[in-house]
Amino acid sequence: MGKQFTNLSNGVKIPLVGFGTYKSGNDEDTSEIVKNALEIGYRMIDTASFYGNEKGIGKGIKESKIDREEMFLVTKLWNEDHGYDSTIKAFNKSLKNLDVDYIDLYLIHWPNKLNAETWKAFEYLYSIGKVKAIGVCNFKTNHLEELKKSVTIMPMVNQVEMHPFSVKNEMISYCKEHDIQVIAWSPISRGRIFSNDLMIKLAEKYNKTIAQVVLRWHIQKGVIPIPKSSNENRIKENIGIFDFEISTEDIIKIDLLNEGYDVSVSKPPMNTTYND
Repeated sequence: MGKQFTNLSNGVKIPLVGFGTYKSGNDEDTSEIVKNALEIGYRMIDTASFYGNEKGIGKGIKESKIDREEMFLVTKLWNEDHGYDSTIKAFNKSLKNLDVDYIDLYLIHWPNKLNAETWKAFEYLYSIGKVKAIGVCNFKTNHLEELKKSVTIMPMVNQVEMHPFSVKNEMISYCKEHDIQVIAWSPISRGRIFSNDLMIKLAEKYNKTIAQVVLRWHIQKGVIPIPKSSNENRIKENIGIFDFEISTEDIIKIDLLNEGYDVSVSKPPMNTTYND
């Protein structure tokens, strides 16, 4: 088995693959899915206050019997909760919903005009040990550059949409230069990748599923994927990616599928964010 963890810029250990929980269902469904994922071998669980499933995730964590110290729990601050005091309040609500004593990684869900003020609250939560690492989601390089002007601690993570149809090599290079770990949401492009001729051939070549090849491609590019599924067989398959490697030639071929296509149709409210 290959390496299954890496370290963030502050030395905190993070798994190389996570389990996404967006639209995971009601609390009962969510708790069962999370419990199964943890027992199958996932150690990173990714959620957000916006998903409305933190209580279900907290229940699944408790029912799994896996030690909390072995898990890497990620949640996110929603747009309407930006600002110093609002951030602290929202964080404490997430902590209560998840029924844990600390969060491993706390992220700003979308860029916002109050990024600097919000980030000060993130730095405070980090300084008192309530979070082990802090970061952002969906930030472009200009957002990171702007934030850099006012921070004491740079984000340790930037979570963005990434898959073979939306290869963000410039962002990966920027983040590598600034010691920011990239995490990919929607890494399998919500299933669109399954009908691609190249990926069908590569899956046959490596004797793996298309999803496994795509997730391995992310890892070899230094990106942590967080696939989601409610199907137990697919949940197992998506973590079975540490016993093979994709050739450099095939990595390049997959990169060339890039067409700047984002599957996400859910954009944040324009009155709370900025996209320039």
